[in-house]
Amino acid sequence: MIEQRFKCPNCQEIATFYGNPGETKVVTCAACNTKGRVIIAGEKQDNNVAIEVSHLKKVYDDLIAVNDISFTVKKGEIFAFLGPNGAGKTTTVEMIESIRTPTAGAIRLLGADTKTGFNQIKERISILPQEFHSFERFTVRETLTYFSKLYKKRANIDEILDAMDLQSHEKKLYRNLSGGLKQRVGVALSLVNDPEIVFLDEPTTGLDPKARREVWQVIANLRNKGKTVFLTTHYMEEAEHLADHIAIIHKGKIIAEGSLQELLTTYGEKTTLYIKNCHSEDARQLLEEKGFEAHSSGNGDIMVKIDYKEKVLEVLSELRHECIEYDGVDIRGSNLEEVFLRLTGARLTEEAET
Repeated sequence: MIEQRFKCPNCQEIATFYGNPGETKVVTCAACNTKGRVIIAGEKQDNNVAIEVSHLKKVYDDLIAVNDISFTVKKGEIFAFLGPNGAGKTTTVEMIESIRTPTAGAIRLLGADTKTGFNQIKERISILPQEFHSFERFTVRETLTYFSKLYKKRANIDEILDAMDLQSHEKKLYRNLSGGLKQRVGVALSLVNDPEIVFLDEPTTGLDPKARREVWQVIANLRNKGKTVFLTTHYMEEAEHLADHIAIIHKGKIIAEGSLQELLTTYGEKTTLYIKNCHSEDARQLLEEKGFEAHSSGNGDIMVKIDYKEKVLEVLSELRHECIEYDGVDIRGSNLEEVFLRLTGARLTEEAET
C-alpha cells in the first residue's frame, strides 16, 4: 500500500488515501462530497538499482532455508553473497532467477517484478550455475556459437573470446580443457546474449589457486564492461578481492552488509602490530604506560593493537627511545574471516566443512 494525495477539482481541498500501484480508486472529497476516480501511481523506481529483494523467505516443511532477507544490488557493481555451504546462498539466487518460487517476499530485476514480468527481462540476464558442464566434443568457439543461438540478442563471439582471453583455445575441445579454462568458458557463455546482469554461483569451487585467480580476473573484467555481477561464494578472499558490496548470509539470514571497508570498520578487530622477539621484558609495560594495548606472547613477541597503521611509527619510536631491540615487525589487518568469526562464533572455513 502507498499513500496518494488528491486535489479536489471543485473546492481544491487535498484528500489523502491509500492503495496499491495501478489500482483505480473512487474517492470522495470530505469538504464538498465531489466524487472522482483516481489511478494510484506506481512507486518510483531507482534507475540505478539492478536487483531489489524485499523480505524474501523460503520454507521447506520445518526448515527455513531463507529467512526474511532484503538487499539491493546497484547497476555496474560486483555484489558478493558470502556464506558457508548450506547458508541459503543458492536458494536465494535461484529464487531471484525464478528457478524456485519464494514462500514470501518480492523480487525486482531491472525494475520488473519477477512474479509477473520475468519473461520481459529474462533475455537481459544470464546465469552460470554452480556445476557447469558443456558438450564434450564441441570446441570452445562451437560452444559459444551454439548457445548464442538460443537468444534473440547475440553478442559478438570474437569479442567474447578476446575479453575472456580464450583466442588461443578456441579450437580446443571442451573435454580437453583444464578446470580453470572450463570455468572461463562458462563465464564466456554467460555473455553470449550481452546481458545486463550476470549471476555466477560459486564459479571457482574446486579450482586450484592459480586457476581461481585467473577466473577472478575474468570476473573483474565483467565489471569493466559495465555488467552487474551477482556472485555467490564461500571464499572470503574471493569476496575481498572482487566485490564492491558484500552481504554475509548465515543460517538463512543476512547478518552483515556493506563494502569491505565498512564491514571491517564495523565488525573487524583493530590492526595488530607484531614486534618479533623483543629483547626486553619491560617493553610491554612501557607501551602500556604510553597508552598502547599491548600483550606478550609465549615466544617473545609483543602484540600491539593499533587503530591505524600510522601508529606503527609511534610504537617503534617509543622502543627506539628506550633502546629496546627486536628482530622485526609484522602488521596484520582484519579480514572477512575475522568478521565472520566475531558475528557467528565460528570461522567461515569451519562452517563450510560442516
